[in-house]
Amino acid sequence: MSQFGTRFFGHEWYRLRMTSSPLIIDNLQYANWSEKIFRQMHEGGVSAVHVTIAYHEQFRETVSNIEAWNRWFELYPELIFQGFTADDVKRAHSEGRTAIIFGFQNPSPMEDDIGLIEVLHRLGARFMQLSYNNQSLLATGCYEAEDPGITRFGKQAIAEMNRVGMVIDMSHSAERSTLEAIEISRRPIAITHANPHVWHPALRNKSHAVLSALTKAGGMLGFSLYPHHLKDGTDCTLESFCQAVADAASAYGAENLGIGSDLCQDQPDSVVEWMRNGRWTKVLDYGEGSASNAGFPDQPEWFSCNLHFGNISEGLSKIGFSSSEVDGIMGGNWLTFYEHAFQPEGA
Repeated sequence: MSQFGTRFFGHEWYRLRMTSSPLIIDNLQYANWSEKIFRQMHEGGVSAVHVTIAYHEQFRETVSNIEAWNRWFELYPELIFQGFTADDVKRAHSEGRTAIIFGFQNPSPMEDDIGLIEVLHRLGARFMQLSYNNQSLLATGCYEAEDPGITRFGKQAIAEMNRVGMVIDMSHSAERSTLEAIEISRRPIAITHANPHVWHPALRNKSHAVLSALTKAGGMLGFSLYPHHLKDGTDCTLESFCQAVADAASAYGAENLGIGSDLCQDQPDSVVEWMRNGRWTKVLDYGEGSASNAGFPDQPEWFSCNLHFGNISEGLSKIGFSSSEVDGIMGGNWLTFYEHAFQPEGA
């Protein structure tokens, strides 16, 4: 047993590790998708990626984005396919492909119609943030001055998401809303891409109170590699990042941690405007505090694409994690979470 706690060796992910290469899951990317990136996923041994298919898109626009993904699945079946369940991730791992799991960074695809949650789940959506940076119909984003918490509609949406098997994601949500979502949800929720605020006080990173409540309820934190969320930004060292993971493991348990890189590979800077502005403002919203953040920052040199997950594995091993803990953080913990979170209640 290492200093970070025990592992549950009966888990399916551990049995997979004993018979094949370690499983890698990245629980958030928003890349400029291409054959090059799909091949890098394959070469990097990435078995599943949770991809953002909507920021501010409404239902019909989201369906158009799904159509684009269907075309990619048709063109590159040897590399990628749509993942709906944990079993699909296991299949991708055994076949050397990548399961693509859909998610939203805003509840806009469901518009104001709670019935669309089930429809979107049937189309493959497995994660939905209750808010992006602003106030939504469901919850408050982290850039709002006041946080009144989960709305009446939000409580009903959480119940419906629990019922169908869609994970509540509070990565961009404000403190009170996040704590209330953890309490209201009948099932564990996720913060798919953020880091501890104590390591780097970015507005988007999460407090000890949030991370403690999240993990005590069985939820998952995906560590972000997006430079604005990293101590020292682009210059963040691998050692600093891995130490932050180690500190979180000591505080919250290694079994509740994974990777949600927030990798935006090959995206033009113009895409940042859509991410931050959507259609809600005519004024450029720079986000993260200043106009210097108008474009995408450079990734740290040790993690710039899907070929570099091995650097993180090696760094975690050097910082003191056991091999089973490393395998859990790199993908096994997310797989265990998927096994329960993607199933309808009672299944």
